Amino acid sequence: MARGMVDHPDDVRVEVLEPGDDACFELHVHPDDLGHVIGKQGRTARSLRLALSAAALRVGRRADLEIAD
Repeated sequence: MARGMVDHPDDVRVEVLEPGDDACFELHVHPDDLGHVIGKQGRTARSLRLALSAAALRVGRRADLEIAD
């Protein structure tokens, strides 16, 4: 989803910080695209986290998203 909202989609990458049932992911984007991913007052970042959590919950897991700066 993050690749669709940035100007440099080739620079988007995701790292798994904590694998397992309670996974933690870190999203890396180009520095110029950081504002696109965070959004006004963090609304876009909150939506990304919500979508990830909902997808993880469907398979019986939990997931968290951190955005690297």
